Amino acid sequence: MLPGVALGRAFWLGYLPADCQGIEIAAGPGFTLERVGARTSNNVFAECLAKRPLHAVGALRALLRRDERRWRDSLRGACAITPLSGYAAWRNTRGEAPPPQTSAPDIRIRLVLAGEGAPPGAVANTLVALAAQSHANWTLHLSGAAAGSAADPRIHATAWNPDATALSLCGDADFFGLLRPGDRLAPHALALLAASIRGNAPELIYADDEVGDAAPVPRLKPDWSPDLARISGYLGAPALVARTFLAGLPPRPVGAPDSFATALDLDLCGATRVVHRPRILCRRAHLPYDTARRAALLEARLSAAGDPARPVVRDGALDLHRPRPDPAPPVSIVIPSRDRLDLIARVTTDVLERTDYPSIELIIVDNGSTNPAVLALYEQLRADPRVRIEPFPHPFNFAAMVNRGAEIARGHILVLLNNDVVVLRPDWLDAMVVQALRPEVGAVGAKLLYADGRLQHAGVVVGLGGEAGHILRRRPAAAPGHLGRMRVAHEVSAVTAACLAVTREKYRAVGGFDAATFAVDFNDVDFCLRLGAKGWKTVWTPHAVLSHLESVSRGRPTGEARQRFEREAAAFAERWRDTIRHDPYYHPALSLTTFGEDLE
Repeated sequence: MLPGVALGRAFWLGYLPADCQGIEIAAGPGFTLERVGARTSNNVFAECLAKRPLHAVGALRALLRRDERRWRDSLRGACAITPLSGYAAWRNTRGEAPPPQTSAPDIRIRLVLAGEGAPPGAVANTLVALAAQSHANWTLHLSGAAAGSAADPRIHATAWNPDATALSLCGDADFFGLLRPGDRLAPHALALLAASIRGNAPELIYADDEVGDAAPVPRLKPDWSPDLARISGYLGAPALVARTFLAGLPPRPVGAPDSFATALDLDLCGATRVVHRPRILCRRAHLPYDTARRAALLEARLSAAGDPARPVVRDGALDLHRPRPDPAPPVSIVIPSRDRLDLIARVTTDVLERTDYPSIELIIVDNGSTNPAVLALYEQLRADPRVRIEPFPHPFNFAAMVNRGAEIARGHILVLLNNDVVVLRPDWLDAMVVQALRPEVGAVGAKLLYADGRLQHAGVVVGLGGEAGHILRRRPAAAPGHLGRMRVAHEVSAVTAACLAVTREKYRAVGGFDAATFAVDFNDVDFCLRLGAKGWKTVWTPHAVLSHLESVSRGRPTGEARQRFEREAAAFAERWRDTIRHDPYYHPALSLTTFGEDLE
């Protein structure tokens, strides 16, 4: 995959096999190939050795094992990938975003800038950047600071009116946006946003930004992720909202400027037609996040809507708590298994005795266990009315086993659980159930940790590592993630079936897992994407915390199993090629080679 162009240009380093005769590039409008060159493996290895010696050792070990993919990925990870902490140097090689190929000069944009109490020079910096915009069809409502406004008739200096409404501030413009003192739009920011509006009819359009001057930090935003936006306020600037959307809001007075900015941000979480322009188009001063103000406004909105969810503050960060409904809906937990007494004994004990949930049905789909100790355990478990043992006397097919368990399940909610999972918190099932019950949610995934406490699963990025991979794998469990997203429940493209919740109705609506195409691998990701195609989003929650030994019961595929994996990978790539090209919840400037949040 070629990287996305977050600024003016992008660079790509890739492996060419010895028999390569040509390169075909599939790219959209506006793509320009500026330069191409060839480097030898020795040359790249020498750079890797100089930059990251440990990566070089790993690459050499892969080469000796004839693991070509790991060899080239190790070199790429050292020579073509930049940690987010190196953003300033990365940015300096990429320039500014160019103008759009087709402009939209007729799009009228009204901006509002409240300058009350602004630091010296902040408003002037914003006005200078605004005057340099290549899109000229804008007006500015400026309050609290009139300096420099007389020179440009598009700037209207006036006192801030707390009794105005958002719609009245928009006037007769097509789109409306807020700026803060010190915001500096890139020269083509408004032009790029306006060009993206035409033909899309969005309610909201937004782009990426960076914060700080001496050492700017990028805010590379996902495509529309309302759960994350509601809590984190990631929209930032630049963002434009359609006048038609403002007309549908209650005519509330704007109040103070800061309160208005937060209130409008929460209003925008109700937008459904949203366009994200993945370009860094604004530099902002550091702005403190007012947790108390946002929590108070959010609680008022939720109460008015009759939503039982309530904002809470955990470790200084805003989050949303959803209480377990009363009565609790019945849950069927499906565990495919075969032998491995150590695993099945532990996971059944964890589910039945260490899970704080009042209505559980446990279904073990057994694939021909012969271990006498396991069979004896099954006899003990059958004495518990909550447990059912379902034989599956067929060749191993994980997807088919899951489907069989779902077919006989009685619960309103299905939870798919691997036999190599360990419960770490008794409330894990509550956290998954409350998300799965939401009408707009399909699959729900959990926060899974390795035995050593590092992250194993925090959501799946389609395209990561080739077909699909776990973001932030092997990072510290408390890693906040870019934009703080690992602290809160948020949208992802897919989650692993090692621990996955979904209502039985939605599971059956998409036909369950595709056991014919994805017997062992990619069935969970394919399932989540098919739910998404039906309009149900996938959510990952950090509040369901378990440990996952990751396929300890199966081991790494070799021989025929490896061939089967490659067939399933090829089928997945063919079916979901467009999502592999662009996972909507993963910024295109972030690397698909490493499993962190690194810049390509």
